[in-house]
Amino acid sequence: MGQNRRIFGHMPGGTAVEELTLRDGALACRIITYGGAVRSLTVPDRDGNPVDVALGFDTLEDYLAQDKYLGALVGRYANRIGGAKFTLNGVEYLLAANDGPNSLHGGDAGFDKQVWAVDELSENAVTLSLVSPNMQEGYPGTLSVRVTYALGDGALRIGYWARSDRDTVCSLTNHTYFNLSGHRGGRVEGQYIRLNASRYTPTVPGSIPTGELAPVDGTPMDLRAAQPIGARIGDPFEQLAMAGGYDHNWAIDGWDQTLRPAASAWSPDTGISMEASTTLPGVQFYTGNYLGGCPRGKGGAVYAERCGFCLETQSFPDSPNQPAFPSCVLRAGEDYNSTTVYRFGILDDAGQL
Repeated sequence: MGQNRRIFGHMPGGTAVEELTLRDGALACRIITYGGAVRSLTVPDRDGNPVDVALGFDTLEDYLAQDKYLGALVGRYANRIGGAKFTLNGVEYLLAANDGPNSLHGGDAGFDKQVWAVDELSENAVTLSLVSPNMQEGYPGTLSVRVTYALGDGALRIGYWARSDRDTVCSLTNHTYFNLSGHRGGRVEGQYIRLNASRYTPTVPGSIPTGELAPVDGTPMDLRAAQPIGARIGDPFEQLAMAGGYDHNWAIDGWDQTLRPAASAWSPDTGISMEASTTLPGVQFYTGNYLGGCPRGKGGAVYAERCGFCLETQSFPDSPNQPAFPSCVLRAGEDYNSTTVYRFGILDDAGQL
């Protein structure tokens, strides 16, 4: 194997899992083929020192033991589908109820728990692929998927492509937990967040959207101006109480299927900033409220509650059952395409976000 490709471990059935290292200038990223997961993402801090801003594990066994989706590619449908079922073309499809009565992140054996093939690999990019058979986890259609990770111009770009031989639903995302103070930097409440969203999708208990697009005005869900993640996370607001903090979908302002800024974040400890842009209509901002209980991270790091945050670009949760939401239906023979970019830089203060 080349210098940027090594065996990371073996699945219980013997299948090899590889680790692939991408580099571009001061940026470096390690991807494992189990779940297509981002295992590390190293960017320079304000002093030029390398900082790994992605939570991850040292062994495949730890990835197999955890249930937090650390760094993983998520599909066939990211986030939740209410009642673990949906109807398409007059046919009801039953899914795995792996999150109470609901289906979460593709079911019991979603894309995060499969070994992806390496289609192409260069110094700064890799394309992974898999084929999800018809009715895997209850979803119709044989779905072919390709995901490309590429480093360049100070950013990690993720390009998603899929095609099905039958009408189906499809929403793909990446579930990296970021900590801009470093993966072992502790709780993230002191880091800053800004979301380019004036509406969000409130939920009922179980985190299933009501179908409403609610204004953020006058609520702790208003993150349009940069503020510490922890500034209002403990406010007596029903949506926050139900989720144990932020774990909601925001509707990106001005969504038109082109690449648009969705969110930005900053660590006063390192000066590292990150801007997330996407072609998708929503972003799930999750503050790692249930991150505790997973194996120790890289180098023995302890990943407790709120030691990382996610910016999962996506179709809205439960879209297959919410006709007012942007459609997530992928018609037979048509292409699913989306792009998400995480761009890194250095800022002096949060006012520059």
